[in-house]
Amino acid sequence: MFTGIIQALGTIQKLDNRGKDIRLTVSSKHLDMSDVALGDSIATNGVCLTVTDFGDDYYCADVSTETIKLTGFKHYRAGSTVNLEKAMRPTDRFGGHIVSGHVDGVGEVSQIIKHTDYVEIWVKAPDAIAKYIAHKGSITVDGVSLTVNEVNGAEFMLWIIPHTLKETVLGTYKVGTEVNLEVDVIARYLERLMLGNKAAEPTKKGIDMAFLAENGFLKK
Repeated sequence: MFTGIIQALGTIQKLDNRGKDIRLTVSSKHLDMSDVALGDSIATNGVCLTVTDFGDDYYCADVSTETIKLTGFKHYRAGSTVNLEKAMRPTDRFGGHIVSGHVDGVGEVSQIIKHTDYVEIWVKAPDAIAKYIAHKGSITVDGVSLTVNEVNGAEFMLWIIPHTLKETVLGTYKVGTEVNLEVDVIARYLERLMLGNKAAEPTKKGIDMAFLAENGFLKK
């Protein structure tokens, strides 16, 4: 589990093709690796990755085809800068919100408006996750825990202060930049809870006679 408080910036050094998967090597002079062990988790731009090798200033992780397909990793190259956060310990300060490191979708920066003391960033989220994004709710963008300041359909707006712009990849965003999004896990649990006893029923797939009847395509 993570909190969305970025601990350091890293640089992708290598992306080694291993058939369908990729071996990723990330270097960082500012991430404390002294307490890292094989099998530990490090969120890399919001994606929870398992450490398979490491040194004083780098770590390696295997990225599956599914992860590449569903996240911004398909656009990353050697030299790309990424946000880094080690998995939290029970004794750590909880500075952000509950972050699992499982990306729900890839959004796109649609507007960037510079103000005197902050930058206003609008992001277009996939329609499928728009229902989980709420005004003043929490959302994770490339691993950063942020507060949603405004919502308009599937688009949402963030106010980013200079410190966050300097210490994370958000300072490199341009209109069209694709970003990893993870919605607040509480919203997902609440949706499931509201199903009540229906949650135990198998999910219907495709179109059947009951679906047609319920939606007015069959006369009763």
